[in-house]
Amino acid sequence: MIRILSVDDHPALQAGLRTVLEGEPDLVPIGSASTVEELLPMLHETRPDVVLLDYHLPRGDGLVLCHRIKTSLTPPRVLVYSAYADTALTVPAVVAGADGIVHKGAPARELFAAIRAVVRGERVLPAISAELLATAAERLDQDDLPLVAMRVDGTPLVEIARVLCVEPAQVARRLERVITRLGVEVPVAG
Repeated sequence: MIRILSVDDHPALQAGLRTVLEGEPDLVPIGSASTVEELLPMLHETRPDVVLLDYHLPRGDGLVLCHRIKTSLTPPRVLVYSAYADTALTVPAVVAGADGIVHKGAPARELFAAIRAVVRGERVLPAISAELLATAAERLDQDDLPLVAMRVDGTPLVEIARVLCVEPAQVARRLERVITRLGVEVPVAG
């Protein structure tokens, strides 16, 4: 059984997601949160295998939250499940430590396959092209480029800290800053 916790601020989406997940015998929705504040205690109480995480949350950045989840002691897999899941989100999601990205408009079977894949330890992310890296580099300080390169290569935070000769906590803070700077602009509904 794959235990799933979802984070999205739209109640209708949460209800629909729960319904489709319950239709799969090996997928078990164990709860949902609509804010960062709701999620953090739920993570410790429920110990999910996978967190389905919206990118755009009220009073919070989904990728910064992903980074915080992934730096916890026993992190679950994190699948960014967002209407903004396109190639522009790939580099920031990788830097945040996301295990995968799925567009909310994807068919349910694609979501199910992504959940199962990340639980097996696979990454469900678009390929990162040289163009995507160049675009990301334009938004960052030169000092951050080695950090981003190591994250894209899958280097663990502890190893990044060792290479950069800094404490892991300092790497975590720098990564949060990088994630924020790489954030994707979300259109405002009018």
